[in-house]
Amino acid sequence: MKKLLSLRIYLITIAGAACWGLIGLFIAPLYARGFTPWEVVAIRGIFTFVFLFLFMAVFCRNQLRTRLKDHLFFAGAGIFSIAFYNFFYFEVFSQSSISLAVTLLYTGPLFVTILSRLFFKEPLTVRKGWALILAVTGCAFVVGLLPFGQGGIPVRTLVMGVLSGFCYALYSIFCKPITKRYSALTITTYTFLYTSIFMLLTSDILSNIHLFSHGDVWMPALLLALVATVGGFLFYTSGLKHLEASKASILATIEPLIAVLTGVLFLGEHLKGWQFIGIGLVLYSAVLVAEKENKRKQAADIHNINVQ
Repeated sequence: MKKLLSLRIYLITIAGAACWGLIGLFIAPLYARGFTPWEVVAIRGIFTFVFLFLFMAVFCRNQLRTRLKDHLFFAGAGIFSIAFYNFFYFEVFSQSSISLAVTLLYTGPLFVTILSRLFFKEPLTVRKGWALILAVTGCAFVVGLLPFGQGGIPVRTLVMGVLSGFCYALYSIFCKPITKRYSALTITTYTFLYTSIFMLLTSDILSNIHLFSHGDVWMPALLLALVATVGGFLFYTSGLKHLEASKASILATIEPLIAVLTGVLFLGEHLKGWQFIGIGLVLYSAVLVAEKENKRKQAADIHNINVQ
């Protein structure tokens, strides 16, 4: 019975990451209708906030209470992380492929490691150094710099991909100081509140609202928010309640695998053998970082037991 419960928890966590990996299927139709990447970010942010807020208002109303000064962290995460990482991520997809976009996005854990060292004085170990080398090497394979030294990806696209990983990492930096005060659902909801406000002020989504008169816009827009964002979050968070964060993050590496398969099977993308090697190296680098954190946590738990 216990094994079945563990299997269910793992499957729920994987389902959340898989929902994130399907994002390319919902973005492509919006591009085809004429929405820009910045406007697609607005669609994702606004629709997601509406769904999350309604869900909390019905089921978790008490979790909507927050301290005013903590909204600086919500706003920072919503604008500098969510809005911009989505923009760079979607921009790379529009210029190249979902496979490249999600691979460069997964440099995020390495940026978290570096930024955590700068802001929270977390140790930068040899293992993390190897993870950084593997991530850089993997990206070089994916973009074509290895093995033949002829990169087929424009520098601008490559820079945007790396920036998506950097902005993705900022979410952890902004949210870490408030994680002990609020649930993940509360943090995510208010983060998307500020993403929505920022995108309404800076995008042309209201000027292009007439595009929503087309039926084929509503479906991908709703699925982008419900499946690729809210669904992914709810499944993943449900699993996270019963798993160490490091184990959950390792399971989350199913996201880029699903994204790559989606690109190849449904979006007409083609990958060479060394690009698959590169994707594998990037994913393994993320696993290395997560495993290190898991071992550190286990050692701390053992120490606490011995002290008690």
